[in-house]
Amino acid sequence: MRYEDEIVGMDAEDEDLPVRAGKRTVEKESTLKGSLLLLRDIGIAVAVLILILQFYKPTIVFEHSMEDTLHPEDYVFLAKKAFVFGEVKHGDIVVFESDLMDERGGPKSLIKRVIGLPGDKIEIIDDVVYRNGAVVSEPYIKDGTTPGTVSVEVPQGAYFVLGDNRQVSMDSRNAAVGFVTMERIKGKVIYRLFPLSTAGVIR
Repeated sequence: MRYEDEIVGMDAEDEDLPVRAGKRTVEKESTLKGSLLLLRDIGIAVAVLILILQFYKPTIVFEHSMEDTLHPEDYVFLAKKAFVFGEVKHGDIVVFESDLMDERGGPKSLIKRVIGLPGDKIEIIDDVVYRNGAVVSEPYIKDGTTPGTVSVEVPQGAYFVLGDNRQVSMDSRNAAVGFVTMERIKGKVIYRLFPLSTAGVIR
């Protein structure tokens, strides 16, 4: 019959059509699977980032008051929940909201080191810091001295803080900053990410 002759007469290229169509289907499925895996990985990365940012905050240092421990343009991580799960300790470097104003007219955040805890008696005599009558060992001070005359007892719920660069630091020695209450503390500086040459845990 005529139709049978036509079927028998199909050339080799026509016979390959189902095979090529099958290959295209497999390729499409593979591409779709790859896209879904990529979206999954992106979703996981975003979720992890959001989780990390719940506990840590990247912060840039802008001023010189914490030299030589921290320098302007240092990129550090702030542990926002550090004092939810632990207590403030002598020597902790903290970020807090002060009564000073920043260039935009909002409360200025400062980075300082905790020197006095609630109940501590802090004295500065002849450029030396005393805590409860004993000299405070401070190898981190830039110039080795602390200008000013201070004799205070740190009230409950508050902290006495100083910058490591005592010559220029605006800190608890100045009434404009004064004692820092826990409510104002945003977290503890724990790690320097940049510059890479000094990256590591902050002490």
